[in-house]
Amino acid sequence: MDERGKAERLSRTRVYDGRVVRVDVERVRLPRGGECELEMIRHSGAAAVVPLTAEGDVVLVRQYRHATDGWLLEVPAGKLDPGESPEACARRETAEETGLAAGELVPLGWIWTTPGFTDERIWLYLARDLQPAAQDLQGDEDLDVVRMPLAEAVAIAVDGRLVDGKSVCALLRAAAWLTAGGPG
Repeated sequence: MDERGKAERLSRTRVYDGRVVRVDVERVRLPRGGECELEMIRHSGAAAVVPLTAEGDVVLVRQYRHATDGWLLEVPAGKLDPGESPEACARRETAEETGLAAGELVPLGWIWTTPGFTDERIWLYLARDLQPAAQDLQGDEDLDVVRMPLAEAVAIAVDGRLVDGKSVCALLRAAAWLTAGGPG
């Protein structure tokens, strides 16, 4: 841990408790002594997956996202259900969104999504040995499955045509892991 210390929570008020997030307003004393009020979005966490076919293609989804008022190209992902492990979530979301089951799931670490106002963390995975499975889209999912070479997906992540943060990070980590030849 960083020796500079942590903030001390002085008070917390829950202002919203929803299906996906909870919102708290917290009064904190920062590590260097200043006090402030912060709005915090609490989230159960999520998993995101780079499904890689035997031919070297990745399976992405083009999904409508109301928050962006448009369609985003993304890796399959979803929030953890209560008590669900990140790996189980990754397997479930891959099958539900793409209609493919992961035979092998390689952990690629995790990321904070937006640490300025949420505690959401997303665990990243590379899925290989893909087999057909039943696609099972949820009522709030409107998406198309998109397949492309991994090199092309990495290129559009790097040049800014793919703008979803978790997807950029997952694609770059998967490509790095594959380039390094797997576990180091």
